[in-house]
Amino acid sequence: MKLSEKDWDAYINKLSKINKTASDLIIQYVDTYGLDDVKGLVDYSYKVANIYGNASAALNALMYDTIAELEGIALPMAELADVPTYGDVVKSIYGTLKTSQNAAELGGAVSRLVKLTGQDTMLKNAIRDRAEFAWIPVGETCAFCITLASRGWQRISQKALKNGHAEHIHSNCNCSYMVRHSKDFDISGYNPQKYQKIYYDAEGKKPKDKINSMRRDYYQENKDEILEQKADAYEQRQEIADESKVNEASE
Repeated sequence: MKLSEKDWDAYINKLSKINKTASDLIIQYVDTYGLDDVKGLVDYSYKVANIYGNASAALNALMYDTIAELEGIALPMAELADVPTYGDVVKSIYGTLKTSQNAAELGGAVSRLVKLTGQDTMLKNAIRDRAEFAWIPVGETCAFCITLASRGWQRISQKALKNGHAEHIHSNCNCSYMVRHSKDFDISGYNPQKYQKIYYDAEGKKPKDKINSMRRDYYQENKDEILEQKADAYEQRQEIADESKVNEASE
């Protein structure tokens, strides 16, 4: 018994759209108002994180209930995880500003809070029902996500949560936790053995060394494309900045 590739793709696409919309709203806000009023940015980010965090939580709760239904298991309806607090948003925005004033980085920080709410929903219900969980990669993913995916299906426990939240969530990532209550259930396209081979074939004995080795290999294989993407992103940011200056001068 499997969650079909069609249903999995539909879930991931909706999740990605929610996260991206939250990020885009923050980018638009920063491009429009700048960073002179950080409190205003925090207040706006808090609203965005709550609205889209709730949307992400609802989507994950629906997926959780769908999996239980496919497995033929009667469970209480999935409960939504708490949305980010104002303090969470303050910490995220100010933490990002310490290293970058890039609008995309700030958008990614808020998008991460949104995704975190959804993933918390998935894992907290899994803990409630003593389910198994796995980290499912999507597309070309990072070395750390490959490492997590290589662990396959595991019995859930409170250890999966760090300070009450999903252990591994980072910005600009469409990978997702998924759960199951029966070993007969799987996700179409998820092959942990493939990721185990990538992990164990990487150089190094310690996990950190293997992850760094995979990162180096990926960079070498995709160096030209990565540099081109960085150049395009820089050019787009410059165009936005120049347009903003022109608008200010015309006012």
